[in-house]
Amino acid sequence: MFSLFGNSQEPVVRSAEDQRKVDAQTAKLSLYHFESCPFCRRVRDHIDTLSLNIEYRDKRLDEKHRLALLQGGGSEQVPALRIEQEDGSVQWMYESSDIIQYLSAQFG
Repeated sequence: MFSLFGNSQEPVVRSAEDQRKVDAQTAKLSLYHFESCPFCRRVRDHIDTLSLNIEYRDKRLDEKHRLALLQGGGSEQVPALRIEQEDGSVQWMYESSDIIQYLSAQFG
């Protein structure tokens, strides 16, 4: 299981073709975070374990990311996963445990 301060699991290894498919699926995902947030770290560690290529957007280092988080999601809370659906609609997911559960269900 995952601790608040990371995990010790080995990263998922996929064939090149399978990894390309996963990369295509994750192309419309973005994680809003900041480096020192322990809950963000937990999600980043899980992303690494699942070998996912998800864009990280640091709300503290880039004002446009902070504003996008506030305007799009309605809150500056992190971690926040921005999920762009096939139809172009956007879903925002907060809470590290919810994000981890979603990513595990989709890519685990």
